Amino acid sequence: MKYQLTISSSPHIRAKHSTTSIMGDVCIALLPALLVAVWQFGFRVLAVTLVSVAACVFFEWGYRKMMKKDSTVHDLSAVVTGILLAFVCPPTVPYWVVVLGALFAIVVVKQLYGGIGKNFLNPALAGRAMMMASWAAIMTTWAKPGHWLSLVSNYTGEGVLDGITAATPLAALKADLLPEMELMDAFIGNVGGCIGEVSVIALLLGAGYLFIRKVISPRIPLCFIGTVALLTFLFPQGGHDRLIWMGWQLCSGGLMLGALFMATDYVTSPVTPLGQVIFGVGCGVLTVLIRYFGGFPEGVSYAILIMNVTVGLLDKVGHPRRFGAVREKGGAKA
Repeated sequence: MKYQLTISSSPHIRAKHSTTSIMGDVCIALLPALLVAVWQFGFRVLAVTLVSVAACVFFEWGYRKMMKKDSTVHDLSAVVTGILLAFVCPPTVPYWVVVLGALFAIVVVKQLYGGIGKNFLNPALAGRAMMMASWAAIMTTWAKPGHWLSLVSNYTGEGVLDGITAATPLAALKADLLPEMELMDAFIGNVGGCIGEVSVIALLLGAGYLFIRKVISPRIPLCFIGTVALLTFLFPQGGHDRLIWMGWQLCSGGLMLGALFMATDYVTSPVTPLGQVIFGVGCGVLTVLIRYFGGFPEGVSYAILIMNVTVGLLDKVGHPRRFGAVREKGGAKA
């Protein structure tokens, strides 16, 4: 009997998931939220998403081509970044703003640091932060649910018809008021907001698919959402009922999208269990602090970005001690 010896470098463990399959699963998981957004705001949502994806793929291909590096567009990571970038934008966002956001997310945040696996910030959220800093009026123009937007109109944030725009639930919560709608509307997706955040149930369905596929762990989302729930229950604003206030805080804005699809990013989140717990709790605390005391109604994206830069420290803190290792007085391990 002849045996074939295969020599390769470590690691020698084969995983059933590849980068392409993981990113493909994330794309599938985001479909329910995309369909709800199309149902509420029309095919402009689909157009914005396609423009964002195409721009992200083009910039990744173009940068690596220019730098004479192997193409990585086949791993679908740029596609996921494009979808998530569109999801954190209002449906009225002009196409050119999305293209510039994609340029920043892919080239500046991702590729300049070496590409996938080497960026320390979530590219989609960093792109949104840049867009918010540059075009705040455009990024805070919200469409009314049930109003289908034109594919070609350029919504610049100024002079938009009142019949098209509407305040989001977070705007009311920021003023210590309850939104003038039912909480179930936010749960099913009958509210205004960014493309990917309008339907809680659609996001939960997508996350459930990722949990079943074991693509993501529930540790970070549970710590993130649980921390927000606990703090908003203990410290409600405006004298409102604790449970109702907490429910609106959980179902409004980008909390579910951020906790389920952004904070769980492999590259920009800790790998140690303890580090993931601290990361999730930190995201939750910062989200509530920004919502309560910050200048913007929403704090999820900034909370995640701030915690992204602590990942190295959190993994160091959460690193398990070697079996049998004893720490000496000088700090070294025997």
